[in-house]
Amino acid sequence: MSNIKVIEIKKSVFENNDAEAEKLREKLKKKGVFLLNLMSSPGSGKTSVLVRTIKKLHGEIKTGIMEADIDSAVDAETIAATGVKTIQIHTGGMCHLDAGMTEKGLAELGIADLDLVVLENVGNLVCPAEFDTGASKNAMILSVPEGDDKPLKYPLMFSTVDILLINKIDCLPYFDFDMDAVYKRVRKINPGIEIIEVSAKTGEGFEKWTDWLRKNIKA
Repeated sequence: MSNIKVIEIKKSVFENNDAEAEKLREKLKKKGVFLLNLMSSPGSGKTSVLVRTIKKLHGEIKTGIMEADIDSAVDAETIAATGVKTIQIHTGGMCHLDAGMTEKGLAELGIADLDLVVLENVGNLVCPAEFDTGASKNAMILSVPEGDDKPLKYPLMFSTVDILLINKIDCLPYFDFDMDAVYKRVRKINPGIEIIEVSAKTGEGFEKWTDWLRKNIKA
């Protein structure tokens, strides 16, 4: 057994990706492009939030969207209908994007005329949290129907994001969702996180959300 060579692939993969991600972040900073990595579970409302966000920022911030999915182009078609530059990235079965995949996507999208690029990551609360995409900031959506226990089940995801959007607050009367418990659980994991309550359906909270984007894009 002592003659068997052990290769720590996971560690190597993460280290290489982190180095690529940092280079990409510096490259985007020099070009004046803000890249937002948006993560969540399927059905949380990522695409609906993006559509309303795009409309709020129309004529003010030049935006591009990269849709990442294992298959299909349903979300990309929805986003493209808003008129913003959009591409679909198929991950070939992978449940996340890494820095190299993100950089290839940016090259295909074309960022020379953009202020903001949003990467709508693959929908799940596990893999995307493990890989640095090179984004300027990481955002996450938790929807009311998913329940208030998600910070307890997926702490890594909540610990890696700069801002949490709690979506579908228009559904609060119909679900047993403890908002105070979510705030306490999330801030125990990530004390510095920004939390904004929104409804992609009614538009509630979107002024605060778009103000956060404006401030960070400018910075």
